[in-house]
Amino acid sequence: MPVNSSSSTTAQVQINLAERSYSILIGSQLLGQSLTYQQLPKAATALVVSNTKVAPLYAAQLTQALEAHYAKVLLLTLPDGEAYKDWQTLQLIFDALLQNGCDRKTVLFALGGGVVGDMTGFAAASYMRGVPFVQVPTTLLAQVDSSVGGKTAINHPLGKNMIGAFYQPLLVICDLDVLVTLPARELRAGLAEVIKYGPIADMAFLDWIESNLDALLAKDSAALAHAIQRSCEIKAAVVGQDERESGLRAILNFGHTFGHAIESGLGYGAWLHGEGVGCGMVMAAHLSQRLGLVDLSFVTRLTRLIERAGLPVKGPVLSATDNAGRYLDLMRIDKKSEAGEIRFVVIDGPGRAAVRAAPDALVREVIDACCA
Repeated sequence: MPVNSSSSTTAQVQINLAERSYSILIGSQLLGQSLTYQQLPKAATALVVSNTKVAPLYAAQLTQALEAHYAKVLLLTLPDGEAYKDWQTLQLIFDALLQNGCDRKTVLFALGGGVVGDMTGFAAASYMRGVPFVQVPTTLLAQVDSSVGGKTAINHPLGKNMIGAFYQPLLVICDLDVLVTLPARELRAGLAEVIKYGPIADMAFLDWIESNLDALLAKDSAALAHAIQRSCEIKAAVVGQDERESGLRAILNFGHTFGHAIESGLGYGAWLHGEGVGCGMVMAAHLSQRLGLVDLSFVTRLTRLIERAGLPVKGPVLSATDNAGRYLDLMRIDKKSEAGEIRFVVIDGPGRAAVRAAPDALVREVIDACCA
């Protein structure tokens, strides 16, 4: 059933990881409230890391709220975009920390989308061998996926997210109000990660997304609140069982093996991460069907939903001479690859996912069928 458009109170989702447990707060008017941050550890200094797109919109609100708790609140503004999720940009965070004499208790705040969150988390994991950090995600994709679960990384020219660390935040603050300024393309990209949770874990949620997609695209706050909360609940349950992706957590990468190949092959930033994942889910669904795990009607249903969300469902051509071969080469560098064998997240029946290998010939068929 579609949700009603009414203002909601703050919801809380818990990530249970023993002494590394933390809360995800979901609601309105959270970012600029000093009360939001009152339970964080005391420190002399806080460093807010943002980017050129988000800082002008929200950095003043956040720094003002933090000034109630920290004697010194610094702001570092990074260039915006996936192309800057690299070693050179990461060094700017270390430069700011060292130049300002930041100590082990300094708290870092990641104010931005997945790129800012990943880099700030990696910097926090590395500086003085670990300082506390807080995620304040400002995109739908970051709120439902990248800010939750402690995966931090930068890209390498040869592979996406290949250099990083597992490092959990102290708190995740999902303020619904920041999504008002989110560009339509970024919203659609975030919906890819929302849609992902249905096929891998909760078909009732997939039913709900189909019924409420128009409300989500219209940025209805009640619809977004439910989508974010349910996505975080599913991710929290998986991460709580497998923090370091030794088994179960890999199912959260549904669509990502194909999607990362698209991002790397086109050059970081040509397609948004969620666009690659959306298209990647279509390709992974086709692979699942060719492996005999789901029927064609499931593939068609998922493809239609992704297309309705305004996401690409046809993969780009990465090589004029051997397109499938180029995809395979890029996917062999993926983190899920083992001894040169590509491991794919497939749908093992609606609402269940599994990690499987597949013959190159079969994968080539899927790529040829799914590329423009």
